[in-house]
Amino acid sequence: MTELRVAMIGHAFMGAAHSQAWRTAPRFFDLPSTPVLRVLCGRDAARAAEAAERLGWEQSSDDWRSVIARDDVDVVDICTPGDSHGEIAVAALAAGKHVICEKPLANTVVEAEQMSAAAEQAAAHGVRAMVGFTYRRVPAVALARQLVAEGRIGEVRHVRAQYLQDWIVDPEVPLSWRLEKEKAGSGALGDIGAHIVDLTQHITGLAINEVCGHLETFIKERPVAAQGSAGKLGGLGSSTSRGPVTVDDAAVFLARFEGSNALGTYEATRFATGRKNAIRIEINGSRGSLAFDFEDMNVLELFDASEPAETAGFRRILVTEAEHPYVAAWWPPGHGLGYEHGFTHQVVDFVHAVSAGEQPTPSFLEGLAVQRVLEAIENSSHKRTWQEVHP
Repeated sequence: MTELRVAMIGHAFMGAAHSQAWRTAPRFFDLPSTPVLRVLCGRDAARAAEAAERLGWEQSSDDWRSVIARDDVDVVDICTPGDSHGEIAVAALAAGKHVICEKPLANTVVEAEQMSAAAEQAAAHGVRAMVGFTYRRVPAVALARQLVAEGRIGEVRHVRAQYLQDWIVDPEVPLSWRLEKEKAGSGALGDIGAHIVDLTQHITGLAINEVCGHLETFIKERPVAAQGSAGKLGGLGSSTSRGPVTVDDAAVFLARFEGSNALGTYEATRFATGRKNAIRIEINGSRGSLAFDFEDMNVLELFDASEPAETAGFRRILVTEAEHPYVAAWWPPGHGLGYEHGFTHQVVDFVHAVSAGEQPTPSFLEGLAVQRVLEAIENSSHKRTWQEVHP
């Protein structure tokens, strides 16, 4: 068994989730290569060193360029804000390193196109790249995709998706990089809307090719975060100065799909008071329906329209059987999985693909496709009209 030596750039919320996944995957799954947590990189040397020790990395650094140049690094895992994804990913691929990059792939379509082109060039030399849409790896979501592909719900007619959070409902929540367009690219649209765009296209196998949307920013200014608190999700600011919020707080849009007459309705918001991380997807087809709610993430609901009316109804499938995607490596039936398991499954799929010399999914090209949908939604909001999603 070979080693796959990993460098991670960034170590906040996503960095912690990715670190656990790299540590856990080889302990539960039979992997062809063993991940080694070689080096963690952050902008502040002291904070990076503390995070490396806490999260299980052998070394730390405050210089990502020197990290990707190292001979003892095979994979670069990018967990930074979106404004640095492109530069780091392109450089890492050019250095011959496999890359996992957090979503959304980039802040703009142009950046995503550059990253996709770099990934295509690197693939010719056996170097692989993947974007981290981890909700694909929730077992219930993977089962939903499988059932749609098998024709269990027939022709898709309606796609309905919501991603609901409330962590910035309080107008005194301070500014952070997620609320600054230069760093984040967009707000709710890119941060959480990107997930439901990817999930619905992934589950249905249909590509969005036209959208009509609206973006709204409810709180125009927020307190400037106190030193050391800018990266936190929530928490009150201690500063009396305020700065502008330059991204959207909420996004709603309609969608049409290539090669289909299916209709899509989408909502992504950070202002759904009382909702912490609710991802709700329902797919209605000619022969049945599927429904998923991340707040009950081990369950998939299935309606079979062929059943007699007197007994027909949504059937609750507890997705914890060994026959279900990913589940056999974990616990006995009925012992549910959690948020962190999707990241572990991402590592498993990535390591298998890299070791087999295959393209992991979702690829940078798939990440680019999502970026084009996001751009079309933003353009639609500005122009107040339907917009095509350009291939």
